[in-house]
Amino acid sequence: MTDTDRLDQLRARLAAFVAERDWDQFHNPKNLAMALSAEAGELVEHFMWLSPDEADRLSADSLAEVELEMADILLFLLRLSDRLGVDLVAAAEKKLVLNAKKYPVEKSKGRSTKYDKL
Repeated sequence: MTDTDRLDQLRARLAAFVAERDWDQFHNPKNLAMALSAEAGELVEHFMWLSPDEADRLSADSLAEVELEMADILLFLLRLSDRLGVDLVAAAEKKLVLNAKKYPVEKSKGRSTKYDKL
């Protein structure tokens, strides 16, 4: 099974979960984008004030909490893409092509400089 197939299965399971609870009425793009932002903030909280080394070495308990926040983000992003009819895999592939043009290896390797300053 491909990753795209797995993503499609997850999207279908999520849509069924939402439909069973009659939550689609609340899942408009505005609300989903706001929920996505809130979940991203909850993810950031786990790393706030950690050094880069500490962030690389999360405890098992912290990592388990981070995994759940990441899952929330993925689920809200999937719902948003479903509501807007966006193929996330195609969009991500398109974005990688655009980023490769913005950040050519010969100019950006080893640098964190924004593309317009390279």
